[in-house]
Amino acid sequence: MPLGTAYAIWTGLGTVGTFALGVYLFQEHFSIPKAICVLLILSGIAGLKLLH
Repeated sequence: MPLGTAYAIWTGLGTVGTFALGVYLFQEHFSIPKAICVLLILSGIAGLKLLH
């Protein structure tokens, strides 16, 4: 796996994990625009993996 793809996956998982834990553990405000942004990050990671 190329280093750039591995780094994107690692940072994407950290972003999603931080978002989920913030909402679940710290009762941060959940909104549809925030969720869409997280999904865009995940779709970018999936795109990088698929184009490999």
